[in-house]
Amino acid sequence: MFIQGKAVCLGSDIDTDQIIAGRYLRTKDRKHWAEHVFEDLDPSLAPRLRGAILMAGKNFGCGSSREQAAIALKEAGIVGVIAPFFARIFFRNAINVGLPVVECTCTCIDGSEVSADLTAGWVQVGEERIPACPLSPRMQSILEAGGLVEYGRIHP
Repeated sequence: MFIQGKAVCLGSDIDTDQIIAGRYLRTKDRKHWAEHVFEDLDPSLAPRLRGAILMAGKNFGCGSSREQAAIALKEAGIVGVIAPFFARIFFRNAINVGLPVVECTCTCIDGSEVSADLTAGWVQVGEERIPACPLSPRMQSILEAGGLVEYGRIHP
């Protein structure tokens, strides 16, 4: 599985409330969530996310276990998220909703071209290729299906 897009750089310890604030979860309208993603962190981020790869510091997705954080990112058009490590619940929520996540430590330059091979286990930022943790074949199958629900429909 392969992803590519322009880098949007974030710091460490981005929690799920910074991804999508709890006040927006009174609705189940995913498009509404996408409009307000990262609003409290940086209101200028949401319009830059379609087709982008988020590159964050350590502990991305910490905080509450809200599945809506991964859904909001996917709905906002994020291609994938790269970070040195993720909060474990966020990591599984992302896979379960079909949002690729890659564990890799690399330098981020906002707007640079980024690609990642989730099977071979590498991330390329500009001309630099960095080793990354490959995803298991099962996780890749879940992502390729579009998430766990779709995977369950294909593999009853």
